[in-house]
Amino acid sequence: MAMAALTLAACAPKEQPTTLEIDNSLTSAEISEARLTPSVMWKMGRLASASLSPDGKTALYAVTRYNMSENRGLTQIYVRDMASGTETALTDNTSNNNDPQWSADGKSIYFMSNRSGEMQLWQMAANGSAPKQITKVEGGIEGYGVAPTADKLFYIKKVHATDIKSSDRYKDMDKSKARIYDDLMSRHWDYWDEGSYSHIFVADLSADGISGDKDILGAEAAWDAPLAPFFDTAEIAWSNNGKMLAYTCKPLTGAEYAISTDSDIFIYNTEDGSTLNINKIKTNAGMRIMEFVGYDRYPVWSPDDKQLAFCSMATPGYESDKDRLFVYDLASKEHQYLTPNFDHSASNVIWGDGSTLYFLSAIEGTQQVCRVGTNGSEVEVITSGDHDIASMSIAEGKCLTTLMTISRDKELYEVNLADGALTQLSNINAHIYDNVKMGNVEKRWVKTTDGKEMLTWVILPPDFDPTKKYPTLLYCEGGPQSVVSQGWSYRWNFQLMAAQGYVVVAPNRRGCPSFGSEWREQISGDYAGQNIKDYLAAIDEVAKEPWCDEEHLGCVGASYGGYSVFYLAGNHDKRFKALIAHCGIFNFESMYGETEELFFINHDYGGNYWDKSNAIAQRSYANSPHKFVDKWDTPILIITGEYDFRIPFTQSLQAFTAARLKGVDARLVEFENEAHQVFKPQNSMVWNREFFGWLDKYLK
Repeated sequence: MAMAALTLAACAPKEQPTTLEIDNSLTSAEISEARLTPSVMWKMGRLASASLSPDGKTALYAVTRYNMSENRGLTQIYVRDMASGTETALTDNTSNNNDPQWSADGKSIYFMSNRSGEMQLWQMAANGSAPKQITKVEGGIEGYGVAPTADKLFYIKKVHATDIKSSDRYKDMDKSKARIYDDLMSRHWDYWDEGSYSHIFVADLSADGISGDKDILGAEAAWDAPLAPFFDTAEIAWSNNGKMLAYTCKPLTGAEYAISTDSDIFIYNTEDGSTLNINKIKTNAGMRIMEFVGYDRYPVWSPDDKQLAFCSMATPGYESDKDRLFVYDLASKEHQYLTPNFDHSASNVIWGDGSTLYFLSAIEGTQQVCRVGTNGSEVEVITSGDHDIASMSIAEGKCLTTLMTISRDKELYEVNLADGALTQLSNINAHIYDNVKMGNVEKRWVKTTDGKEMLTWVILPPDFDPTKKYPTLLYCEGGPQSVVSQGWSYRWNFQLMAAQGYVVVAPNRRGCPSFGSEWREQISGDYAGQNIKDYLAAIDEVAKEPWCDEEHLGCVGASYGGYSVFYLAGNHDKRFKALIAHCGIFNFESMYGETEELFFINHDYGGNYWDKSNAIAQRSYANSPHKFVDKWDTPILIITGEYDFRIPFTQSLQAFTAARLKGVDARLVEFENEAHQVFKPQNSMVWNREFFGWLDKYLK
């Protein structure tokens, strides 16, 4: 399922941090081999988003590095002088320090740190000196934002709102481990609902710390802000005058919450304590001219605080709809739609001035910087090229971005906003790129069975020799509405696959964004249809190449890609000799009763399985992968995480059982401490050993 997002640091029991030694230099053997391997990849530093100081002269960013033997990582904060290129580490390896933010005057930096034993807010001078703790919130905080006026802040903290655990309901049964529910949702993403929710607290800020903390949702609110399951603080924004806080919330509970994406933008007034929902009000003329019934998120204040920009999805229950860019006028109470003629989504919105906004957008398998005015002008795409610009910061006419490709992880780049020219600033992983060969990435447009052109990335092994034959992998994207772009991944890395001697074929099949709404929307209600034909069109086209070993083709994917593998296992006409499905949907009917966000499958399946009058839904259930097990004959590796509640691990168990009883060579790899993805360093190494071990066994 499509996930885009930033996850906040989770609160942990109070425990003094321990120093993490990090030596990620390559060994002589790794340098000699000059090949990307899982162990080499885990020696890379991972750049988070970056921001410019208010005067545009200094870049602030964080980098996370890992120690494999200790199975953990550590994040450090850096600054870079934009003129000289001088980089300075502001924190060391004795604690985790992340989410750095500039003060409005640029003289200090706020950041989260566990150096006191819990994640709390700290402040230091712009050169890293004089660090001091700002918050001492019991249990720690999960996120924060300091008002530009520096006299207020918000922080995120878990609040116990309902008694769900039996030990809470029955105080005399404190050792009981039951959870008791009367309604949906009992669990979400990777955690059980135990009655605690992330709430926004507003507090006064002074040299002595914080005071007057107030839960602006109310202690009884049994919902989260920012939204679960990713709790992104970008959904919250201070006004420039420090008097208003805009935030995203979906104040629903139970089944209503499970089937709805109707979040709204609220404005909290710090002076009188009032709250306004800007998506559910009438204009001054007394008319409702817009209906906001889908996701409304990511508010951003104009420089004069008279307008509020935000992203909005039109379709209720459709989590992957186009993110439209709107501006709300506080005086007239009217909404202005800025991107009606732009058939792509807007994200990472920034006001340039009172009449110009910048944003990022996925366009044809890449992500670019765009600009639009509030005067009704058309969207201008500023940058171009095969890359993903992942984040953006603008100050004093300068634009700082993080940019990545299939062959390189994020680095700092400066964008010339006049002509879109890109200048690379950092080279965090030079020790990797200088010693490891990457394969060439080909950009192909493949003709689909219905006569359309489909962007397909083909990644070749390093030192590719066209006179040789190469085993070739079809990569099936998750989502299903997520783009196969120029992004670098630490979980499904195309260059890592290519470095092991495989050609990788990665098509942007039907359902992938960045090719217009019609292309993205076609997949809903048609999981077993045109997008499956798109997959096969891509692999069949590449299989015509003389260097493609047609007798050794594999098919791999996760989430929706895992479903695709399960479906293709019974419908591939003996194309593939090895399959790998990670956290895939196997049985549509049991999936409907096991997953949590029901709006997703209601929209994408077309509805529930018991409504026999719903033709779209019945077609979906009739094409569930489990109904084609009788045709399974290809070795399959099945991977899952025990804490995956989006596509529960029981789906993978069902598939593994079916494969073995059918007599198909199969292996189940189940991670007891992972969810929908594998994040922990040593788990990742095991994942990769199993992944490539399976492919090598059957394709080489």
